[in-house]
Amino acid sequence: MTPRRLARILRHATAGLGLAIAAGLVALPAAAQDYPSRPIRMVCGVPPGGTTDVMARLVGARLGERFGRQVVVDNRPGASGIIAIQLVAGSQPDGYTLLMSGSSITAVGSLYSKVPFDVARDLVPVAFVATTPFVLVVHPSLPAGSLRDFIAHVKAQAAGVHYAGSTPGTVQHLSGELLKRMTGINLSYVPYKGTGAVLPDLLAGRIQVGIENVVTMRPHVSSGALRGLGVTSATRSAVLPDLPTIAEAGVPGFQSVGRFALFAPAKTPRAIVGTLNKEIAGFMKEPEFRNRLTAQGAEPGAGAPEEIRKQFEDEIAKWAKVIREAGIKLQ
Repeated sequence: MTPRRLARILRHATAGLGLAIAAGLVALPAAAQDYPSRPIRMVCGVPPGGTTDVMARLVGARLGERFGRQVVVDNRPGASGIIAIQLVAGSQPDGYTLLMSGSSITAVGSLYSKVPFDVARDLVPVAFVATTPFVLVVHPSLPAGSLRDFIAHVKAQAAGVHYAGSTPGTVQHLSGELLKRMTGINLSYVPYKGTGAVLPDLLAGRIQVGIENVVTMRPHVSSGALRGLGVTSATRSAVLPDLPTIAEAGVPGFQSVGRFALFAPAKTPRAIVGTLNKEIAGFMKEPEFRNRLTAQGAEPGAGAPEEIRKQFEDEIAKWAKVIREAGIKLQ
């Protein structure tokens, strides 16, 4: 083959490669412009009926209405959300497989010695949905009318006091560990399989202290069956407006809330992430939708993906420290 012929072949090959690259660059924006062209799957790492599931169904239904496409909630419970997170992290990054997650996503990497993903690396935040505060409650048989009374009572017990906070590794559980470290009191966690299992023992006084969702606890606090000592959020909850925050009541700087947000696989086109974020931020302003969230004890939120990433990275660092100091490890 002569040098001239070789040069001609290389020129043609290079031109073809350039056309292929150009076609690829054009295809991505076109796909984003057509999004969504088929149903979207929203994966949820809890069984139907939990707060995260409710958030997924509320957001999915409204998003489906705005897009004119079905959004199907796919419940994949198990292993503190690992099954659902892994499924989404390993999915095609095309915007058609999303993850609705609560705050368990910020703790799972520290709770387990090995997980098959890195949340910060393998997922991209799409939209913030809401926060949900918890409330510290005690059975009336425990002699504590305020948080300061409670702290003094626990300090006076040589063996400390037991508390319940939903499933091991949840923010309810970790909130007790945070309170323990910020006050120096001896609190020992008793594991339960969810709020439904905790409630009968709390009401019967078989366990005297609990940290649970404000909506779940409101009727029992209002009736006097349980005594509320403080909510875990930075500001008072509209669900229990007469209760101070734990920070107000004697532990300055204390804050712990459930955070709910939508995620997509890493490398999902920014245009698709932006479309989802814009649509969700739009209906987050609707009074009817906000009322549906507040009925669940949630406080609606919004934010750009970059803001959400910063919030969740801060939470990851916060809970990693608590988990490390408490020596918590799940199998």
